[in-house]
Amino acid sequence: MKTDDKSGNQGPKTQQERVYMQLREAILRGKFEPGNSVTLRGIAEMLGVSLMPVRESLRRLTTERALQLLNNRRITVPMMTPDKLEELYQTRVSLESYAAGRAMQNISPEALAYLYEVNEKHTQSIVEDDVENYIYLNFEFHRELYRHGRCEVVMPLIESLWLQIAPFMRMVHSQYLTENRFNESEDKHKAILSAIEKNNVTQLKYLIHDDILDGVRRLQAAMGWPVSS
Repeated sequence: MKTDDKSGNQGPKTQQERVYMQLREAILRGKFEPGNSVTLRGIAEMLGVSLMPVRESLRRLTTERALQLLNNRRITVPMMTPDKLEELYQTRVSLESYAAGRAMQNISPEALAYLYEVNEKHTQSIVEDDVENYIYLNFEFHRELYRHGRCEVVMPLIESLWLQIAPFMRMVHSQYLTENRFNESEDKHKAILSAIEKNNVTQLKYLIHDDILDGVRRLQAAMGWPVSS
């Protein structure tokens, strides 16, 4: 799997930046589950670092609304509500459709081959019931696609939205992987790849919308909320 080095960052990262990236990936893998909380010291011990880089990394992640620092110095995932989920959904569709449209013209045969590779790993995670990799590789597939749009302003916004939704998708993905009902998602990614091969930007944007909506519907159902049409 490729890493965030693709983003254009050069040179060695500081300890604070490494801690931030580690925590960020942990969130995108669903390691921070809604309803559970951890302490600053617990995270520092888990990563084998001092409190200072953890504190600064958590400050950044709370600014991105990925995590919430409570009064008792514990860290948790902010609550999700139907209205918040609807806003996340609408914003994701707008930004990600735009990023995908910009990316299409820049995707080389080699880049397309790598997208297929990421999707194969994503599919394998279904076979292995690997929830964390399933969640992460889904985001990685989309990130690898969008990065070709060279959207310096939009990509940080998209990834901030992913950080807010990822902990809740673990609940949904665990349920569907266990029940063997999640295989259809592979076809959505394959359809996206097919649209890229055909240079059909209208179809690509529609499929991005459909893929995001599918995840939202699953989460709404898991929460017992009205499901979007």
